[in-house]
Amino acid sequence: MTFLAELQALLGAEHVLTGDDTDSYTLDWRGRYRGRALAVARPGSVEAVAAVVRLCGQHQVPLVPQGGNTGLCGGATPDGEGRALVLSLGRLNRVRGIDTENDTITVEAGCILQAVQQAAQDAGRLFPLSLAAEGSCTIGGNLATNAGGTQVLRYGNTRDLTLGLEVVTADGEIWHGLRGLRKDNTGYDLRDVYIGSEGTLGIITAATLKLFPLPVARCTALLAVPSVEDGVQLLARARNGFGAALTGFELMAGNCLQAVVRLFPQQRLPFSGESAQSPWFALLELSDSESEAHARERFEEVLGAAIEAGLATDAAIAENVAQTRALWHLRESIPLAEAELGKAVKHDVSLPISRIADFVRTTNAALQARFPGVGHVIFGHLGDGNLHYNVTPAPGQAEAALLALQPQVYGIVHDSVHAHGGSISAEHGVGQLKVDELPRYKDPVELALMRRIKRALDPAGIMNPGKVVRT
Repeated sequence: MTFLAELQALLGAEHVLTGDDTDSYTLDWRGRYRGRALAVARPGSVEAVAAVVRLCGQHQVPLVPQGGNTGLCGGATPDGEGRALVLSLGRLNRVRGIDTENDTITVEAGCILQAVQQAAQDAGRLFPLSLAAEGSCTIGGNLATNAGGTQVLRYGNTRDLTLGLEVVTADGEIWHGLRGLRKDNTGYDLRDVYIGSEGTLGIITAATLKLFPLPVARCTALLAVPSVEDGVQLLARARNGFGAALTGFELMAGNCLQAVVRLFPQQRLPFSGESAQSPWFALLELSDSESEAHARERFEEVLGAAIEAGLATDAAIAENVAQTRALWHLRESIPLAEAELGKAVKHDVSLPISRIADFVRTTNAALQARFPGVGHVIFGHLGDGNLHYNVTPAPGQAEAALLALQPQVYGIVHDSVHAHGGSISAEHGVGQLKVDELPRYKDPVELALMRRIKRALDPAGIMNPGKVVRT
């Protein structure tokens, strides 16, 4: 039997897609990478995933695992050779169990993030991972890239929210590691090896995740901020004033939100006059475990002191749930506004918070000196040092002309990130977008260790080849 015939016999012909039916699986979310697939397999259980992996090993067919296909670095897109099998995990979408006494939820990799949040809420708990794509991204993809989002400041990345994993190894064995333990010092932490590995070492099929008490009250505010330096000082003041109750702190260049309200007229900035033209905005959220009144009192006290100190020029505090959602919708619409404006050279970087203001100032200047007139679209999670630092065309410059300069733009921005003690990938992963950038900035010993791990766990090299690290 041929490989495809064996695959169809294994999964059923309806769960093996070929030809034009594979198109939506071979184009990345940004429309930047278009690959070709031998087929798309849609297994419905961990045992079926393991059987597909064993079959691929026998035939030496490369595997590209895929969840919601919302990745931003081409990590879930096959190359153009047409030899790889895309392994879609969308049918593995069950919530296997919730343990409210242990504050854990066990879910399969194909579960949509929003569905996990809702399942936790229905059980009276909070699953805090939150990102703009939560209505379509899957837990498996979140784990594969160690996704961050808007609440990392308080709850950590996906890695910090994970207690145990179920993984199909590169030789088709199943590691049953779904332990809901917060302490387990019995050797190497295999969980951390697979989280963030982007399917290059094995396939995550399920996870046991941490749950938290639902907050009693939330307070959200948008502030007009004069500068990045003021934003950093405002963050320090908020941390001192709110402590662990500070859930989110986003910083956005003024042109980001101004573009949102210009392109999406149904959205509004809660300011007028000079405040609406502020060069920077900060979005803060406080989650309180006591009462709405207590949260509001703390919020107004800290924000009032910040305005008196000149760290903010204006503040709009949400009065209800609808206003809170509207403020977050402004922030989450920035990537959509960017897409409307055209392609940009995008960067997902992290820096020590103390170095962010100098990074923005010096990197902006370096880019203007080299490419006069290019635009700067800067926003991100200041609370955890993660910036989305994007470069848009100069007036009259064609998109293609800017994208042709991407290697040079990358060089300037990533060199600056490295000089400021940062990382060239914060929460989007490496994928194929940055696989050749990594050797320029990784410590040689660290990179060599990564390659050894890859060769040890995937000796045949069939697991998502060409992503993260080249062997």
